[in-house]
Amino acid sequence: MGHHYLDSLDKKILHLIAEDARIPFLEVARVCNVSGAAIHQRIQKLTNLGILKGSQFIIDPEKIGYETCAYIGLYLKDPEKFDSVVEALRKIPEVVECHYTTGGFDMFIKIYAINNHHLLNIIHDKLQPLGLSRSETIISFNAAISRQLPIVDLPTDDDDNE
Repeated sequence: MGHHYLDSLDKKILHLIAEDARIPFLEVARVCNVSGAAIHQRIQKLTNLGILKGSQFIIDPEKIGYETCAYIGLYLKDPEKFDSVVEALRKIPEVVECHYTTGGFDMFIKIYAINNHHLLNIIHDKLQPLGLSRSETIISFNAAISRQLPIVDLPTDDDDNE
């Protein structure tokens, strides 16, 4: 997983589209003082490098009835079954993230549930059968910070030329 150095134009493009993914490319081109074709090429390059992973609408889970957000540390009876557990977790729609971590947990997941009763059902009916020795659940009351990484502080190829 190497990283890619970005020049100042790449950085400016990323900053603009991270702020508003629906900004027209021609507007990005105008702000960057380059052609629309140049922006299309740069966006394609950033996508091919895996820096951009698409664009999406972000749904507020609470607005559609998912009032409980929980983080759950999973301890597996058989840690060698990571891959099969991850595949099973993919089939549980309420699981929105899964991380391999350091520390005591074998993996750490993020779940949205309609309420605490629904969360209990997910843990009991969907997670426990995956071969957990135990789990630790942390319920989030509210996300105080939720944002993209800042683009402005990234090193650029231009910095090497100064």
